[in-house]
Amino acid sequence: MLAILNKEIQSFFATPIGYLVIGIFLVVSGLFLFVFTGEYNILDSGFATIKPFFNMAPWIFIFLIPAISMKSFSEEQKLGTMELLLTKPLSIAKLIFGKYLGALLLVILAIVPSVIYVICISELGRTPGNFDLGATLGSYLGLLFLSGCYTAIGIFSSSLTENQIVAFIIAVFICFLSFFLFEGISGLSIFEAPEYGIEYFGISYHYRSISRGVVDTRDLIYFLSFIALFLKLTHFRIKNLRNN
Repeated sequence: MLAILNKEIQSFFATPIGYLVIGIFLVVSGLFLFVFTGEYNILDSGFATIKPFFNMAPWIFIFLIPAISMKSFSEEQKLGTMELLLTKPLSIAKLIFGKYLGALLLVILAIVPSVIYVICISELGRTPGNFDLGATLGSYLGLLFLSGCYTAIGIFSSSLTENQIVAFIIAVFICFLSFFLFEGISGLSIFEAPEYGIEYFGISYHYRSISRGVVDTRDLIYFLSFIALFLKLTHFRIKNLRNN
């Protein structure tokens, strides 16, 4: 597994892809937070809060993470190296985890420099350093789990086809539905009653919940189960490819 993980990381940074991913994420988020006017602009809001960053990040990651993970298995299938990987003394689970952790690590490396935004917010406040540390840490934890969910979706989508563009589109579609669909359905008049709890099935509900700074085991179980589900689906898909 470590060999696969190392190979994935090297493949990202052997080309400009890794640097572009990190750069694009920081530039786009920085523009929306400090340059472009709108609901995400911190300077326009009048409050020294990092919340707009965490509200915007799921939208960016819906496109960014599928772009990172789309080549994970698609490229192997297109180049014909998938058969070679499957004949090596390496279990399918370790192969998938190696690919998954490689893509997730690149996303984490893109998130880490965003700490500079927290420092900026801390200094922009009327009283420097006066910000909600608990909510900030909770939001970063939520963003980490969100990234894990999107990456699992991206890895699964990449296993479905040898065409990277198709894998990207499938991943974007599933990520969008997973985050916004259930929240949107819960807003319909026929599902507004609390007993339906439709929004509990969506990533958005649990992402907002953990971003408040209170770590609820129900949120953790949801995220871990979601990730496990898509990794298991990927396992079924790869196993099917090996048997065929």
